[in-house]
Amino acid sequence: MTSSSSDRGMQAEVDEKILSNGSEDLCCIRDGWFLERGALWPGQALALEVQQVLYSGRSCFQDILVFDSKAHGRVLVLDGAIQVTERDEFAYQEMITHVPMFVHPRPTRVLVVGGGDGGVLREVLRHDGQGTALEQVVLCELDEEVIRVSRKYLPGVSEGALDGSNPKVSIAIMDGAAFMQQHEEQFDVIITDSSDPLGPAESLYQEPFFRSMYAALRDGGIACIQGESIWLHLDLIARVIQILKGIFEMVDYATASVPTYPSGQIGFLLCGKGAVWREDRSASRPVRKPSEPMQRQLRYYSPEMHSSAFVLPPFVQRAISGALNSATIER
Repeated sequence: MTSSSSDRGMQAEVDEKILSNGSEDLCCIRDGWFLERGALWPGQALALEVQQVLYSGRSCFQDILVFDSKAHGRVLVLDGAIQVTERDEFAYQEMITHVPMFVHPRPTRVLVVGGGDGGVLREVLRHDGQGTALEQVVLCELDEEVIRVSRKYLPGVSEGALDGSNPKVSIAIMDGAAFMQQHEEQFDVIITDSSDPLGPAESLYQEPFFRSMYAALRDGGIACIQGESIWLHLDLIARVIQILKGIFEMVDYATASVPTYPSGQIGFLLCGKGAVWREDRSASRPVRKPSEPMQRQLRYYSPEMHSSAFVLPPFVQRAISGALNSATIER
């Protein structure tokens, strides 16, 4: 079958879209395929067939690309790295949100750092009336353009959470560490929905940021941090755990399957503040569970998936056990 002139024109437009973020990462679309390669996962790449490029631009901080793919629906890319695809985003959004939310007995004040696509915000709002009454949810995003682009091109991800209609939701356009320094001991749950530790997100994996996070949590609070891949970043994960163990009373690690993230897997670092985390509370044991109506809305998270996410294969246990079992430094 021959293609029409309009099809060939669209293909030519796609073929000409080549974006470079100025680092070792290279994001390009050639011959109708988006190719993701990155400095944090050398020697491999992920390719998605492109149907149409919807947006390509640069904010003050990073390259932003949105396209419709043939197999994974609409895709959001930041600095050459896939952040969201409509096909599998729910796995990441549900686990990074509900694991910390369900191990807190009554989370009323929640902070989301990053997450400008609105997916984590969407999942946090499911908890209102589910054994807890949310009082305030803050989305702190450095790059306002990510919110604008996501609201326009990926409305199904946020499901209206970014539209300003919920009085309990506020959006702060600023650096996450600075925001937390201004709001000490105010949040029950903090979720850091960040991209990989390069570019604008690099500071989100350093000790000053983690100390700001600890200070912003209430006693008994919990933080959840995007924790990279056990297949690619074990040394980095172990180093970050070592830093966190010097700050928080509890640190643990969980994983989830997300096909379009590097290696098809992503991890989460759970960090608890206060003596309760040394005594009888564990990140792997939810203290609440979804109502039946809520569970019917969820596609990845369940109490069983929650607990099983902390079961790590032996090679991971050996690599990070020293860091996980190290004594917490007294503050």
